[in-house]
Amino acid sequence: MRISVSTIAVMILAGAVTPAAAQPARRQPNVLLIMADDLNNDMAVYGHRLVKTPNLDRLARRGVRFDRAYTQFPLCSPSRVSLLTGLRPDTTRVEDLQTDFRKVIPDVVTLPQMFQRSGYAVARVGKIYHYGNPGDIGTSGLDDPKSWDLVVNPRGIDKDEESKLTNYTPSRGLGSSLSFYASPAPDEEHTDGKVATETIALLEKNKDRPFFIGAGFYRPHCPFIAPQKYFDLYPLDRIPAPPQFAEAAAQAPEAAWFTTPPNWGIDVQAQREVVRAYYASITFLDAQVGRLLEALDRLGLADNTIVVFMSDHGYLLGERGQWMKQMLFERSARAPLLMAGPGVPAKGRASKRVVEFLDLYPTLAELAGIAPPPGLHGRSLAPLLRDPGTPWNHPALTQVVRGPVAARFKGYSVRNERWRYTEWEDGKRGTELYDEDGDPNELRNLADDPKQARVVAEMRALLKAARGK
Repeated sequence: MRISVSTIAVMILAGAVTPAAAQPARRQPNVLLIMADDLNNDMAVYGHRLVKTPNLDRLARRGVRFDRAYTQFPLCSPSRVSLLTGLRPDTTRVEDLQTDFRKVIPDVVTLPQMFQRSGYAVARVGKIYHYGNPGDIGTSGLDDPKSWDLVVNPRGIDKDEESKLTNYTPSRGLGSSLSFYASPAPDEEHTDGKVATETIALLEKNKDRPFFIGAGFYRPHCPFIAPQKYFDLYPLDRIPAPPQFAEAAAQAPEAAWFTTPPNWGIDVQAQREVVRAYYASITFLDAQVGRLLEALDRLGLADNTIVVFMSDHGYLLGERGQWMKQMLFERSARAPLLMAGPGVPAKGRASKRVVEFLDLYPTLAELAGIAPPPGLHGRSLAPLLRDPGTPWNHPALTQVVRGPVAARFKGYSVRNERWRYTEWEDGKRGTELYDEDGDPNELRNLADDPKQARVVAEMRALLKAARGK
């Protein structure tokens, strides 16, 4: 008799919790953490005129969406390690895609571990910690085994379709390429379809015990492979060319840029094709999120499950000729964050308050009634889940690194409700100040404007305080 990997996984998880923990005196809330990879904030639940996300819209109506949520480091591994440990990257010292945080802070209690120690069944499907995407699909990637009772690593047909890609940047690795393919295969055969299927199986088998399950999707990260039907939703003649904002290039320091030459040299028509594929990948992802929400409803779990949807960071789509992440511009640092379920009474509302991904750890601890470990760098968002407009005066700090290892330097950016201020190597390689209310595309760097000297001084002090210096 053949037993599938998913069946074995469910069997293992079913026995991973002791009888005492499986029958708590009071029913603790479940947690379903849904993570996207490289999802632009403006295209998830924010009324984008083209991108279709009906299931994320549905989730937003059930809870609170944070319009100004910021990653600590706009790159997969540093961001995910930071939010899952509750510590800033300067503490985890994860600034690349190779460093294992356990070698730096071996005894740290991660977010899943906190639930594990409180008697929860704890598992992940797909990418929660870092995977090389797409290279590590089907493996555990740079995972943290201590964080989970069980892991499931799906591998879908998209891995077999990589040879069919249209790739406009063949000199770059697939994980940082402008490439795409409209697949004839159905949703369930793709890696993200399998993530949804395996997650649903775990929900079904653990519906009578408290669980923390991470569902880690791989889209819309490149290469942009999605079923053909999602491409069909976006006729190419309706996809505008990315705004180039060429005049802004002279105003930002050289260190601010990631994509060189601009657009990696591809023409406007190719840019439009890539944007279309990104849109298709988002709607494909949205459909898989919908399958999870439908399973929660069918199993009677929706009312007792805290659902978190987020991406690890933002994403640029050709603005100023820049693509992807690893920048301190708004569209790189800001990413989607939605929360719904028990402890989230403000249903269907949006918060304009500035929050950080570090805040997720203490928030889930409070909602679950669990004492978090000491020393977390974030703060609970529970007040904003009750009243999204409540006073909240906490800026967000985002950072990146630049240059080869021997000559590496850092950039830090602080965001409050109006301004973004950035320093490169403590200002030695340039500074930036953008009025996010009056200049949301960050076209005018006001750092050297004498009229803004007071604002620069205030934001510099805010940045220093946020860094703890």
